[in-house]
Amino acid sequence: MDASARRKQLSAAIRRAAAGDRAALRLIYDETAAKLFGICLRILNDRSEAEDVLQEVYLAVWQKAGAFDETKASPITWLVAIARNRAIDRLRGSGLVRRAEPIEAAETVSDPAPLAEEMLVSSQQQARLASCLEELDERTAKAIRSAFIGGSTYEELARAWNVPLGTMKSLIRRGLAKLRACLER
Repeated sequence: MDASARRKQLSAAIRRAAAGDRAALRLIYDETAAKLFGICLRILNDRSEAEDVLQEVYLAVWQKAGAFDETKASPITWLVAIARNRAIDRLRGSGLVRRAEPIEAAETVSDPAPLAEEMLVSSQQQARLASCLEELDERTAKAIRSAFIGGSTYEELARAWNVPLGTMKSLIRRGLAKLRACLER
């Protein structure tokens, strides 16, 4: 469903909720709960508090749905405003004030994403590994890929290929030795 259709559906559901239609309120909840909960959680920084506020939000929607005017705001904007205001009211009323950190503190926050240089090195290593795998005979390369990329055990490979376990282990061990030599060149 495109954005325009979703907006019309949500507007219609709010109008039906204003008339006392519980199924419409359920539809509103299903379509918006995740987004509104995220807003509450971001403001309150407390899951339990955010859950309580979210309940209050939908109670307010039920009680004030008649005040919604789609010519003034989109339905999601109206719902977000309710959630934001309720969360801020809860924050102020409970004395839970989030401690603001100075901007300089952001320098010490780590980013778990790899650095561009690390990604480049990793890409080059993968290309090198692929090239070395191509130098192996097809059977050995397939066994190594199945074991180390596909996650198959030596026992599973031996059964699937109908060879003794020791043969499979030797095949992979010799292949790994050739790979190591290729990668060290």
